[in-house]
Amino acid sequence: MAAMLQNSHFERIPFDEKLSQRFLDDYIKDLDSNRLYFTQVDIDGFNEKYGQRLHKMLMQGNCVEPATEIYRTFEKRVESRVALAEKLLKEEKFDFTSDETVMRTRKDAPWAKDEKEAIDLWRRQIKEAVLGEVLRRDLLTKLAAEHNKPDPGKGERDPKEKISLRYKRFLNSVKDVDDEDIANFFLSSVARTHDPHTDYMSAREMSKFKDGMKNELVGIGALLQAEEDGATKIMGIVVGGPADREGTLKLNDRVVGVNSLNTGKAEDMVDIMFMKIDKVVDLIRGKEGTSVAMKIEPAGGAPGETKIVVIQRGKVALKDEQASADIIEMKGEKGVPRRIGVITLPSFYADFDDGNVRCSVDVERLLDRLIEEKIDGLVLDLRNNGGGSLEEVRRMTGFFINRGPVVQVKTNLGQVQVKEAENGKPIYDGPMVVLTDKSSASASEILAGALQDYNRAVVIGESSTFGKGTVQQPMDIGRMLPLFAVRNRAGYVKVTIQKFYRPSGSSTQMDGVVPQIILPSLTDALEIGERYLDNALPHDRIRPAADFKPADPQLLHLAALKEHSQDRLKTNKDFSYVIEDVLKAKDRIKQNKVSLNKATREKELSEEDAIQDARNVERRERFSKISEEDKKNLRFMKLTLDDLDKDGPPREYDPAAENAEYMRKAKDENADLDDTPKWPSGMDPVKRESLSVVRDLVDLTENARTAGLHFKANEVR
Repeated sequence: MAAMLQNSHFERIPFDEKLSQRFLDDYIKDLDSNRLYFTQVDIDGFNEKYGQRLHKMLMQGNCVEPATEIYRTFEKRVESRVALAEKLLKEEKFDFTSDETVMRTRKDAPWAKDEKEAIDLWRRQIKEAVLGEVLRRDLLTKLAAEHNKPDPGKGERDPKEKISLRYKRFLNSVKDVDDEDIANFFLSSVARTHDPHTDYMSAREMSKFKDGMKNELVGIGALLQAEEDGATKIMGIVVGGPADREGTLKLNDRVVGVNSLNTGKAEDMVDIMFMKIDKVVDLIRGKEGTSVAMKIEPAGGAPGETKIVVIQRGKVALKDEQASADIIEMKGEKGVPRRIGVITLPSFYADFDDGNVRCSVDVERLLDRLIEEKIDGLVLDLRNNGGGSLEEVRRMTGFFINRGPVVQVKTNLGQVQVKEAENGKPIYDGPMVVLTDKSSASASEILAGALQDYNRAVVIGESSTFGKGTVQQPMDIGRMLPLFAVRNRAGYVKVTIQKFYRPSGSSTQMDGVVPQIILPSLTDALEIGERYLDNALPHDRIRPAADFKPADPQLLHLAALKEHSQDRLKTNKDFSYVIEDVLKAKDRIKQNKVSLNKATREKELSEEDAIQDARNVERRERFSKISEEDKKNLRFMKLTLDDLDKDGPPREYDPAAENAEYMRKAKDENADLDDTPKWPSGMDPVKRESLSVVRDLVDLTENARTAGLHFKANEVR
């Protein structure tokens, strides 16, 4: 792995004492990110013993020794702190009238200087956990009384007992590791010191990565959640999946044991109480056609009641992660409706093994159908799209531009390769908006950046995208091992081998893609993006691609679009609420402290509740009017990949209705106590504004055509 990093990583970082210290710092941070368990004495000892020589130990093949020593020290500290928590929870009568505080985050705080200071720090952490749980219970009781409904917290465990179980689960997860797990933790830290996206992946993690890329897995089709008392709860069942077809497993059932091989032998039933959720998932998944047996405590059953459920594993398509489309018909001026197509793409997925699943093929099918339905404008929603296949985004960009450069890729040797769109002409050349947020990353930024560079689309969204401008390649470490070594468990190193650049020559690294129309967002107060990650590579530029020929920017009518959007934002109450919340969040983050005085906390919560209640009153009245207007002026039609297969007309639907199309989910027990009104027609303010922008663009484009201008993709200035 060390050799592969040195030879393949984009930055060619030298293996020296400086990098060695980064290995150590990242590993410690990964174990104890909030600086609650180790003390400064521990850190000084690790630095003195390993800070300057971990790189040599890695090259010599004996780095697992320090990794294990540090992890076992961490394990001892966790055992000690959890034992202290148990003692405090049993014996301490917490005083919630003092002026004590704790930090909201300790990521930059000094380590406790010694064990005495660590104990006092831990006492306050436990005190805050108990106070937080007490306040949560009080709030549930208050809301239940206001809504004349049963108190959902009435049957819950005592707050101290609940906190105790929470730490018991954490301790169990820390202890439930073997030497291979520790090696994985350490090697991942080694990889991440090169940049945030270089990583070590075990064979199991690589399998999950491939499943995620092709939106498919082999299992039972159930959504699992770890419960504080140690069990694993069924929170969702995939419609049409193996568990749904078998029919015995129900929502809110609790799994307490798994026989992965379904041998029928009691001794093969693995007790999964307090087991890490990813290990529970591994036990339940397996080869297609095999069966898994689970010991279940049925939802609503008698205490202690259990039954065995056997389900045959099968392929589960993650359909809610597939591309889909809507057609929104909006009444326009003079009664002429505008038909807006909205394509939602959660990721740039692809099956790297067989090539049977490709998001570009799915989007092309949806786009063709939208064109058949005679859409006037298009919104491409890339919010929360973290990227994926570089080949898929290259191909997809070609749906909207003429043949030309899509992305430039630079290797660690400085060589630049230009990847072009291969279509002779675009599939869709009409008015277009791309919707992004801080979670739009990598391939999403390539697509948004290229369309922005070509003046082909208006990008609208949060202040920037994520800022990931690097390309990773998974490499099989087993191939580098000696001939007779055990290769199947060596894992992979996912190495950053290239940086990518927009056709204009600007990297998306760090800076991301800045929309032409920026909307207020709560993320403005949060440290989200590449620039906040450790060891991120810098932003830079190269020369524009040789054949890059942008269209005339006047075709986007940006000045008019921005003016219209700003006029709407000035009177939009929801965006004004966002701005208020951003200012308060920034102030809280700056202060970085939480009071341990119950009266103070209750006052803070009461003030927040009063603000929220006032907003809800205002919103209910306003949303009711908007909903009525939507019924008169909007018509919604859905197009999924399954709908395309059926070849019928687009089906009308209510976007405000609960969607159990792909997965039935367990109801949140506290949802009925939240009287915050839902967005009218299921559209949040950002999506609603994007529709207004694309409608404006359609109108302006049509007016320009009438005046003798032509909207044409890639028209050269």
